[in-house]
Amino acid sequence: MEFDWDNPPFNLDRSLTLQIIEESFEDPFAVRLLPDSPRFAVQARFFNLGMAANGLGVFTVFRTNGKQARVIFARPFESEDRFFYQRRLTQALAQ
Repeated sequence: MEFDWDNPPFNLDRSLTLQIIEESFEDPFAVRLLPDSPRFAVQARFFNLGMAANGLGVFTVFRTNGKQARVIFARPFESEDRFFYQRRLTQALAQ
């Protein structure tokens, strides 16, 4: 997936880099969600929860046209994100 990094609409957390965000999308166990809230569905925004190569979990809100992703917001995992990611990872590995 290609990323549109022209003039990002957010400030990077000092623990995040553009490379770390991209790596979180490459995580084979990343969780991508289309929110069921009408607020997000109008502009087709998606959520991604993935781990970077250095083990940092990244929560991302993005939109895509199928070829290129535009990251709208990114931050390191909070405890709830980590719990959800680990639960989904455990389910995937159990199959």
